[in-house]
Amino acid sequence: MPDITRDFDGQTVITTFEMTPGTCQDLLEELTRAYDELISHQPGFLGAGLHVNDAQTRIVNYSQWRRREDFQAMLRTPEMRERNRKIAALCSRFEPVMVEVAAVF
Repeated sequence: MPDITRDFDGQTVITTFEMTPGTCQDLLEELTRAYDELISHQPGFLGAGLHVNDAQTRIVNYSQWRRREDFQAMLRTPEMRERNRKIAALCSRFEPVMVEVAAVF
């Protein structure tokens, strides 16, 4: 489980996915399988959370990694590249953004 603290020195990644309400559950299931079967077993993975808005038009993924390079290496694996093609087919767009914690309340 992610632990959001100001002094976290790893890499935080926030990915937003945009989709129709009709594909939200399918995308959520695909993302959950990706975490269960692949992502959570990658070197440097610390934790993640999936969040869905009320309209079921957005999923937000908050993940933490030891290092930026660990996240990038996961994205380059053949398995994740194949999964990202499936994920892209279920949404209109998705964008991972690497961020740093600026404040915690």
